[in-house]
Amino acid sequence: MAKGTSSHWVTGVSEISAEEIYIRGYAMSDLVGLVPFPGIAYLLIRGDLPTPGQARMMDVILSSILDYGLQKSGTVAARAVVSVNPVMTAGLGAGVLAAGEHALSPEDTGRFISETFAHWKASGKTMDQAADELVGELRAAKRRVPGFGHQVFRYVDPRSAKLKKLAQEQHVWGEANEWYEAVHRAFQKASDKPELVLNDVGMLASIMVQMGFTPSEMCGLAITSTLPGLIAHISEELQSGVRNRMVPDSHTEYETARRELGPALRKAGW
Repeated sequence: MAKGTSSHWVTGVSEISAEEIYIRGYAMSDLVGLVPFPGIAYLLIRGDLPTPGQARMMDVILSSILDYGLQKSGTVAARAVVSVNPVMTAGLGAGVLAAGEHALSPEDTGRFISETFAHWKASGKTMDQAADELVGELRAAKRRVPGFGHQVFRYVDPRSAKLKKLAQEQHVWGEANEWYEAVHRAFQKASDKPELVLNDVGMLASIMVQMGFTPSEMCGLAITSTLPGLIAHISEELQSGVRNRMVPDSHTEYETARRELGPALRKAGW
């Protein structure tokens, strides 16, 4: 049966032969020790060897979300799970599943940037004109712009400023970043909120769009970035000796009222 039919898996990611392991066609024995982990990660996901600047920016991306705080839902989920199933893989699975639209993942922001950037490129309009029109449409529809705003920072998010500086230094800054910043300026102007920042998740997403990553790949990279912190929390929980973590009554509010079963059964037709 020919390759490419429904009966075959087809992959260009890696190959294991009798004499060597190949990553995107390159011998692993050649890569290891010569190309750093972020560079090999880029190669695996994007399919091509990165430039030194792209590899450096991958290192920045993978270092930007490292802290996985105890207050985060994914950390709580991981620690609760290993308190009853004390193995690392169970905790990692729980923590990874907690990444999504409302926590950790830049996927939603990346999708917004990718789609609106492509629409602007096809429109023939100037960047600022298209950004003003887009913001007008979003505000009329009462839609939020992902990646804007922070509960503490005003005017400038220092994390975003650092990411932009590094991206420019490594020559991975481009039109996608400029477009997203134009949308940010247009939103500040239209909402009369000059203090509204472009936050670190937004900046990371715009850089990853510029580097060619898909929104779903961005989610995977964000999760990869958090794994060391998640491993540390799981290890700490495993060593604590605490079994079966439960939500304490001091953190629980009960809304149920006591009811009699007999009358309820008769009313339901039993």
